[in-house]
Amino acid sequence: MQKEDTWRPFAQGRTPQIYLPGQLVYLQGTEATRFYYVISGRVKCFMSSETGDERTLTIHRSGDLMGESSFFDSQPRVSSAVAVTKCEIVSIDRAQLEAVFAAYPSLAFSMLQYLARTVRLLSVHVDDLSFLGADRRLARCLLDLRREADGPILRCTHEELGFSAGVSRVTVSRVLGSFAKKGWLRTGYGSVTILNQSALSRFAEQ
Repeated sequence: MQKEDTWRPFAQGRTPQIYLPGQLVYLQGTEATRFYYVISGRVKCFMSSETGDERTLTIHRSGDLMGESSFFDSQPRVSSAVAVTKCEIVSIDRAQLEAVFAAYPSLAFSMLQYLARTVRLLSVHVDDLSFLGADRRLARCLLDLRREADGPILRCTHEELGFSAGVSRVTVSRVLGSFAKKGWLRTGYGSVTILNQSALSRFAEQ
């Protein structure tokens, strides 16, 4: 089952809100009274320091949940979310969540699995930033996107890949160029096509 199908009950019978590029979905430090389901578009999740510096955490896409961690632990949000493209997003509060769980009891277990996977991926990401070079971090990032995609074409920009892998856009261009010369992928405008997933996987795990 695709993740879009898994969380679709959250959107049933509800009108999504439209967010335009650059529009905030939620703000760091505010009360988390609801979480969000992305129906379409891309959303950047980022943290801001007191000096105004920003650190991008992830790019959310169609089928993703976001803002759920702060929602469940009833703490202020640790990050902000802003629309990268035009987005359709549904927000879910506690009453709506309880109603969905009552109608779809198995969804509660899916939510636990999702939260556990999020924690695991965060731990892996921290390890990657600590111990892996930029090329292998980017390879793992591409493989993660490939596992979530419906096919070999990944809709992402160099900037978004840099955000996810924790490297600069210049480094992304250099590494993707190297991978392309090896025949592992092909780059296009706003996309990367994976041509040899096995070779990319072997490199990422070296």
